[in-house]
Amino acid sequence: MRRDRALKVVLVVVGLIFSGLVYPLTMFVRQEPALAMMLSLYVTLGIFLLLAARDPSANRSLIAFTAWSSFAHAALMAVQAFLSLIQHGELWGVAALVIIGVALIVLAPAKSGGAGIGSRCVGSRSGRTRHPHPERSQGGIREAAMKLCGTVLLPVEEEDFVRGV
Repeated sequence: MRRDRALKVVLVVVGLIFSGLVYPLTMFVRQEPALAMMLSLYVTLGIFLLLAARDPSANRSLIAFTAWSSFAHAALMAVQAFLSLIQHGELWGVAALVIIGVALIVLAPAKSGGAGIGSRCVGSRSGRTRHPHPERSQGGIREAAMKLCGTVLLPVEEEDFVRGV
């Protein structure tokens, strides 16, 4: 429970920091267009992180993207600073991005069980099947399904998502 709460706090704090970059974005639009483009991505990411704080488990990919893109950005900035392509003071930004990445990786929600969205295993809790003869499935699909859930993987109809089945 504490881990979930801590993740939500980190998502809100990082989301607010990234969204707050809208102010420098407006200042750099004409002076440094490339920087403005990068900041626009961070502002957008910040808004989505704020939305993800409501249900972090449903936003695992966004959280992972934020963490790993923070590491990538920090690595590039560090190399540029050590090669004196940017000021050494930018290393504070490297540290901040690494802290953000580590916090998100450490607090990331665990993977949920199941075969994933858009599929269902025969013999699942619902007990419903969609294909009367799963043994007739195309070769590669059946083998992949067997590896995923130990049985046959069947498609879920679109109406099931609407009804919440």
